[in-house]
Amino acid sequence: MTNNDIVQKLWNLCDVLRDDGINYSDYVTELVLLLFIKMVHENTQAESLKRHVLPKGCRWTDLNGKSGINLLDDYKRILLSLSSGRDGAGRLVHDDPLISAVYADAQTRLREPRHLEQMIKTLDQIDWFSAQKDGLGDLYEGLLEKNANETKSGAGQYFTPRALINTMVRCLKPQPGETIQDPAAGTAGFLIAADQYIKDQTDDLFDLNAQQQAFQKNHAFVGIELVPGTRRLALMNCLLHGMEGDDEGVVHLGNALGQTGASLPKADVILANPPFGTSKGGDASVTRDDLTYKTSNKQLAFLQHIYRNLKPGGRAAVVLPDNVLFEAGVGTDVRRDLMNKCNLHTLLRLPTGIFYAQGVKTNVLFFTKGSAVDKYQEENCTENVWVFDLRTNMPSFGKRTPFGEPHLKPFEKVFGDDPNGLSVRQEGEYSFHSDKVELPEEAEENQGIDPRLAHSRWRSFSRQWIAEHKGDSLDISWLKDSDSVDAANLPEPSVLAGEAMGELVQALGELDALMRELGAEEEADGARALVGESFGFKDIVKL
Repeated sequence: MTNNDIVQKLWNLCDVLRDDGINYSDYVTELVLLLFIKMVHENTQAESLKRHVLPKGCRWTDLNGKSGINLLDDYKRILLSLSSGRDGAGRLVHDDPLISAVYADAQTRLREPRHLEQMIKTLDQIDWFSAQKDGLGDLYEGLLEKNANETKSGAGQYFTPRALINTMVRCLKPQPGETIQDPAAGTAGFLIAADQYIKDQTDDLFDLNAQQQAFQKNHAFVGIELVPGTRRLALMNCLLHGMEGDDEGVVHLGNALGQTGASLPKADVILANPPFGTSKGGDASVTRDDLTYKTSNKQLAFLQHIYRNLKPGGRAAVVLPDNVLFEAGVGTDVRRDLMNKCNLHTLLRLPTGIFYAQGVKTNVLFFTKGSAVDKYQEENCTENVWVFDLRTNMPSFGKRTPFGEPHLKPFEKVFGDDPNGLSVRQEGEYSFHSDKVELPEEAEENQGIDPRLAHSRWRSFSRQWIAEHKGDSLDISWLKDSDSVDAANLPEPSVLAGEAMGELVQALGELDALMRELGAEEEADGARALVGESFGFKDIVKL
């Protein structure tokens, strides 16, 4: 049984819970409260641990084998004990702050004992030996991704594709001993990918000494998450991947745009996909008074936090929507400040459809604090911005056409091995048939640029050109969309207007006939009279 099979089996349990009035958005939380107890049990069994992570009376063996109302009552008692650290008589059962954080305010919404019993039996029937080989953390992440794929709101709306996370991590190349942060952690996907990258480079940390290993487990990674339920998922995710963090865990509860973010220490690496939208009416508000440019745009506030919170020479990769690239006013000020204080060396234009909010156009900005020659430089740090267009003339991605690592490999190749974007680079990259699109003969001749580069997905633009030609907008594109209509070949406006008018009249006629066929003659006459009045035709009903 593969992890994908197990994920599907666990997901099918949702049908059980729906009979108990629990919807998809509550399902994952409901399942993981139970799943975590089971996974701790399996870890303890497989590794023959002398010390059980969970206290006596709150373990899997205290649940399986029971049934009826006693089972449901015992489960509620266990959740309360794990949350508070005390049993029903007020006696201390554990003082582990991390367990308390994972189960903070945990309570089940299950009302039918038979549904809980069915969930326990299903978890006991899973081939956990196979799951152990693939990694319980990977199994858990598969469940989170399944939730993101199936739901159309909440965290799933902007779930970062795993392939994109891995590419961003591989480009920045986090190293042992570095502090790595995500101020909008979600379910901790970026932090876990960075941890796995380091483990892959260090033989699962065995190449490090004891002190270095302790740093990696407890101090290397810090995330901030505003929503308690999402933070719970993140903490479980980290623990199942062997990331313990400090007393609050790897992911702290708080607002990165508030005091929690202001008190964070400087980081060597920041990876993030901040939530989209404005702070007005939202659940996250910008309360920082230390940001230079005041704004209600959360992405602009997050971007300021990120480049301000990097150590000199620190590097970042952040997913941002298109509006951050071209928004005027404060947006222009923030972009100028970013390019002044950091070397914004690379911009990746992502295709549409890879996030679950369709139509959202996004990009990844890669930058390093300071200039290429001096990490302490604070002015004029950006000299050139390299742009990779992975959006124009790309398929519409979704469930039927999944976005994956093969689509990102050409970008990783031209990005180079240097995590600061300082590898030797050369314009010209023609993947995904970009060289097949016909271009006007005069393409870019007036700019003195090799016309062949108009086909390239990979171009370099100087800081001076961005200031003079774009007014410090980073909304830079040059490839011609093969599906677009060339304005030079369009008919005269009067012809287009006539065609549109004809289509409109035909549509009105068809609607009129449909209404009369449905027996709504009076309503049809009223609608025709209204149209006639609008155009000055008094007798249109008689026509």
